[in-house]
Amino acid sequence: MSQISVMNLTFAYEGSFDDIFENVSFSIDTDWKLGFIGRNGKGKTTFLRLLTGGYSYEGSISASTAFDYFPYAVTEVQKKLPASAFLEELKSGCAEWRVICELTQLNEDAEILYRPFETLSFGEQTKILLAVLFSGENDFLLIDEPTNHLDQDARETVKNYLSSKKGFILVSHDRDLLDACIDHVLVLNRQTIEVQSGNFSVWWENKQRKDRFVIAENEKHLKEIGRLKNAARRTAEWADKNERTKIGFNPVKEHDRCIATRAYIGAKTKKMQSRVTQMSKRIDREIEEKEGLLQDLEKSVDLRLTPLSHPKDRLVHIRDYRLQYADTPHPVFIDVTFEIHRGDRVALHGENGCGKSTLIKVILERAGFQHFGMTFTEEGVCKTASGLVISYVSQDTSGLTGNIAGFCNKRNLNQSLFCTILRQLDFERVQFVKNMEDYSEGQKKKVLLAASLLTPAHLYIWDEPLNYIDVFSRMQIEKLLLEYEPTLLFVEHDMRFRETVATKVVEL
Repeated sequence: MSQISVMNLTFAYEGSFDDIFENVSFSIDTDWKLGFIGRNGKGKTTFLRLLTGGYSYEGSISASTAFDYFPYAVTEVQKKLPASAFLEELKSGCAEWRVICELTQLNEDAEILYRPFETLSFGEQTKILLAVLFSGENDFLLIDEPTNHLDQDARETVKNYLSSKKGFILVSHDRDLLDACIDHVLVLNRQTIEVQSGNFSVWWENKQRKDRFVIAENEKHLKEIGRLKNAARRTAEWADKNERTKIGFNPVKEHDRCIATRAYIGAKTKKMQSRVTQMSKRIDREIEEKEGLLQDLEKSVDLRLTPLSHPKDRLVHIRDYRLQYADTPHPVFIDVTFEIHRGDRVALHGENGCGKSTLIKVILERAGFQHFGMTFTEEGVCKTASGLVISYVSQDTSGLTGNIAGFCNKRNLNQSLFCTILRQLDFERVQFVKNMEDYSEGQKKKVLLAASLLTPAHLYIWDEPLNYIDVFSRMQIEKLLLEYEPTLLFVEHDMRFRETVATKVVEL
C-alpha cells in the first residue's frame, strides 16, 4: 500500500484558452477502488494521461507504483491478428497463461485469444483487454469507460469482475457499475477536487445534503445583503438630507440655531456617511462569501422539448418480422413483434449483435428518414405511419467535424438556440469556437443530443445516446423525458436509465 500524491498540478493543452487543472492538490491510496466522477470535458481522461506521462505539466505527481491504462490502443494491423499474437505488445511482460486465468474470471473461454481480434464482439474485445490489464502485478490501473457499447450481460460480467479487484481508478458514468465496484470517489467539481470515502450513491446523498445546506445558506446571505442595502440606502438618504440643512435656516422655526450649528450638522453627516461606507464594505464581504458558497454547486438547468403530435395513434407496426443480410448464413433476428403508439417510450434490449441497431435503421428507412445502403431479405411486417417526422441520434460520433456554425448550417438548426441547449448541458462558451473533432467523446454525444432536442418530431430514435455522457446530464435527460413524455424508441445499456424512462421493453 502506497500513496499517489498530486501537488499544485496545473495543465492546459497547447493553444487552449483555459486551464484543465489549476493548482490542484490531493492524495489517493493505491489500494483503493477509486471512482472518478465529473462533467464531460472537465479532464478525467486528461488526468489519467498525465499519470502515465502522456503530457507535460506544472506541479508534481509522485508515486511509487507504475501505471497502466485501459483501453489499450489496438492498431489496424493487430486487429487482423489473434490477440495471442500481440499480448506482449499491449503490456510488457504479459504472460498468456495469466490472461487466460483472468478470462476465466470474466466467464470467457480462452479460445477468443486465437480468433482474429476484429471478428470478436465489443464485449469479447473488452474482456481480452481487461484480462491483459489485470494480468500484471503491482500496477495501479487506470480504467477509462470500460462498459461503453457493452450489452447488459457483458456489463454485469465486467461489474462482478471489477468488484473483486482493487488498486484502480475507474472512469465511468454508469451509476450501477460505480455502486458495485468502488469504495472511494475522486470528484471533479466546478472549482475544486475532492476525495471521499464510499460508493457513488453515498457520495450523491452527501452531495445533495451539502447542496441543500449551501442553498439555504445562500438564501440567508441574500436576505442579509438585502437588509444591509436597504439600511445603507436609508442612511445615505438621511445623510444627504442632513447635509442640505447646513446652509440656510428658518429663523422662526429654528430660533435657537446659531452659526456654530453648521459644524455640528457637518460632523453628524460625516458620521452617517461613514456608516454607509462600512455597510457597503460589509455588503461586498457578504457577496464574496455567497459566491464562495456557490462555486461548487451542481445546478442542472431543466431542458425543453417540442415533440410533434401525429394524427395517428400507432406510429410503428412490426409483426413476425425476420431479417437476414444477403452475405450471411443466419438471420439477424426472427419473429419480432411490437408496436409504438403515441407517448410510448420503447427500449430495445438484447445482447450485442442481436440486431438492435439494424432494426432501428430499417425503421428509419421505412419512414424515409435516411438510407443506409443495407442489402437484406425480410419477412413479416415492418410499417411506419405516413408523414412520420423522426429525430435520430446515432451511436457513431465519428462524422462530427468542423465548427458549431457549420454543423448548424448543415442541419438547418438555429445556432443561437442550439448553443443555448449545449450551455444547459454544461458546455462552456469557450468550446463553441473549437473544432468538434477536438471535443471529448461525451461532448460530441451532447452535440448530437442537442440537435435532436432542437428538432421537433413525432418519434425520437436514440441509439445508445448516453455513451460517455456524464451522470448529471443523464439525470437531466431522464427528467426531460419524464416531463415531456415524447414518443421514443431507444437502445441504452444503462440499466438505471432504462428502468426509469422506458414504458415498454422489447427483448431481441
